[in-house]
Amino acid sequence: MQTIAQMSCNPAMGGVAKGQIIREIDALGGGSGIITDKTMIQFKMLNKSKGPAMWSPRSQNDRMRFAEEWRLLLENNHNIDFWQDMVIELIVKNKTVKGVKTMLGLNIKGKNVVLTNGTFLNGKIHIGEKNFKGGRTGERSSIGLSGFLQKAGFKLGRMKTGTPPRIDGRTINYNLLEEDTGDANAGNFSFLSQLSIKEQKPCFICHTNKKVHKILGEGFEKSPMFQGRITATGPRYCPSIEDKITRFKEKERHQIFIEPEGWNTCEIYVNGFSTSLPEEIQYKALTKIPGLENVKMFRPGYAIEYDYFPPTQLKHSLETKLIKNLYFAGQINGTTGYEEAACQGLMAGINAALSIDKKDPIIFKRNESYIGVLIDDLITKGTEEPYRMFTSRAEFRIILRQDNADMRLTPIAESLGLATNKRIKKLNEKKKIHRSAPDFN
Repeated sequence: MQTIAQMSCNPAMGGVAKGQIIREIDALGGGSGIITDKTMIQFKMLNKSKGPAMWSPRSQNDRMRFAEEWRLLLENNHNIDFWQDMVIELIVKNKTVKGVKTMLGLNIKGKNVVLTNGTFLNGKIHIGEKNFKGGRTGERSSIGLSGFLQKAGFKLGRMKTGTPPRIDGRTINYNLLEEDTGDANAGNFSFLSQLSIKEQKPCFICHTNKKVHKILGEGFEKSPMFQGRITATGPRYCPSIEDKITRFKEKERHQIFIEPEGWNTCEIYVNGFSTSLPEEIQYKALTKIPGLENVKMFRPGYAIEYDYFPPTQLKHSLETKLIKNLYFAGQINGTTGYEEAACQGLMAGINAALSIDKKDPIIFKRNESYIGVLIDDLITKGTEEPYRMFTSRAEFRIILRQDNADMRLTPIAESLGLATNKRIKKLNEKKKIHRSAPDFN
């Protein structure tokens, strides 16, 4: 329970197309935008040089406060019960899920079950020639559930992702780095937010060089990726540093973002330096980056392999085709990123609840939301690599803007009972101001 809403990778939310998804989640009554605004340490509206359809909000967040605010939000909902345990099997009768079996030997009954397993299904962590079971650093992997689903007839695959080392900000010479500040007039994610943050924490930019690349190359003989110990497919749009210097040999340097993990911590996320090389190689290479010569490392980067289930085995409601009332959401479906997982979790939860009430599921068309594009892509095309959302995937991106997500989706949230009176009032006020805006009701 202490890892609820833990940001497993970078301490940031939103970005190109991902920011649109967070605003759609907020418009539907989800908490992602509200929590992001509460824990924001920097805000940027990306792609402002392009048309409004391309504008995408992105924030740096305080990792510890993000998890804390989510935990508080969940505990304040009296309809939510908590139980800490590991699910190892499902209870299935007549191809219909009836609940779950746990490692402690408990049978927990449920009319519907949603699986959101992240990178934990048979997770294996790789650091150089070392590998060990784990779903995230310091946390054990989930064993048993994958085998059960496979025996039930589900097709299974393996994917890979990675994370960079974390370093001590007190040992960085920031004078040698380029400061990367947020927008002068910071925005927000939630349509309910009244005020933007007054103070922002800067990120910094540095670059690798030939010396860094030479040291990294010396570790390739111990790289799990190049020696065949990792066979799963990794994210194309977030490659490891060793992958980048191999694929782009002509480039003499690669950009690295130095991102603070929060207001009151010295821990730094080294964005752009994801790696599974031996820890001594990681450290040696980092010290050849100007400004990081005396850096101390808190923990090394690593790669992680995990099971996923090709999403063509799902209906558009995210219910599985093989087992009735069973829903999959997030990385179990082959996606990558907090935002992609969050919108799937929201839709699986909504549709599971509607199913219990014997109501039709909510299924968005591709011209209605980025969420609809993402789910339709997964269900109809499947994915053999970690799926990431981009504006280019949305044919109707001109009308699926981040600023009109409430106009498009909040009326649906109201019909589902997910929109508060405050949210409905704000939407009606917005409609009065923008009388020329189309009515999406």
